[in-house]
Amino acid sequence: MKIRNSLRTAKKRDKNCRVIRRRGRTYVINKKNPRLKARQG
Repeated sequence: MKIRNSLRTAKKRDKNCRVIRRRGRTYVINKKNPRLKARQG
């Protein structure tokens, strides 16, 4: 999982990426390609 300052590029890498907020942190998750996970905060 990458920890990034901005999730805009992480979100656009694949069309299956979803932005999700959990416990005050913002995540990008991808069910089809789990290598594209990212976190902010």
